[in-house]
Amino acid sequence: MAENLLTLEKICKAYNLGTAAQAEVLHDIDLTICKGDFLALIGPSGSGKSTLLNIVGLLDRPTSGRLTIKGNHTSELDDAALTRLRGHSIGFVFQYHYLISAFTALENVMMPMLVDQHFPTKEAEDHAMELLRQVGLTAVADNPAMNMSGGQQQRVAIARALTMNPDLVLADEPTGNLDTKSANVVFELMRDVNRQNGTTFLIVTHNMELARRCDRIIEVVDGRIHTDSTEILAMSSSLAKQALSHKGPRHGE
Repeated sequence: MAENLLTLEKICKAYNLGTAAQAEVLHDIDLTICKGDFLALIGPSGSGKSTLLNIVGLLDRPTSGRLTIKGNHTSELDDAALTRLRGHSIGFVFQYHYLISAFTALENVMMPMLVDQHFPTKEAEDHAMELLRQVGLTAVADNPAMNMSGGQQQRVAIARALTMNPDLVLADEPTGNLDTKSANVVFELMRDVNRQNGTTFLIVTHNMELARRCDRIIEVVDGRIHTDSTEILAMSSSLAKQALSHKGPRHGE
């Protein structure tokens, strides 16, 4: 049985509380993400996907409800503890790579370790180089980010997201700025990391072709989870079993 990594229970989020401009964005979100999951998060613009992603990524706190990650009840953590948990448990990949353009690929991948350790070490450099090897970019390790293609920059961003060995990587439209070929390369890279390292991925995408290649699709509509493909698969399996159990014996049995 898969081990739970993150659980959302009755999560709600509202902005401008107590004012005439109060806006309810998320409503009673229940969601469990297991270790090793490879999920797509879909929904129309304004559906609450980004707000949900920010809460899962510990970048924002819910108005009410309970979020548990790796056994930690986040409502019980102060901001400093939440920052530490986020830094060591969650990696981020965005639609725009947000690399430091004048820094090399190696320096960009090392950056989270430099922030955490405050000074470079040989171990950090070796780890960053190994991550660049995993994404197929050792040949351009010393190239400034500004001199790389969009696909290469996004692969560096994935390597950077993996620097702290996170349990969960949140990818917000990671292929949105790429051509079809580069998008496929980046997607398959994330899929390989998921399979080889057991890293959990939650990918926000409008690309339904890519979403269908994930193991599970969560659809958010009007701030609520509208469909969860795991529930659909479980229901289909249950219905199939019921149909088989009601089938009479075949002729000759």
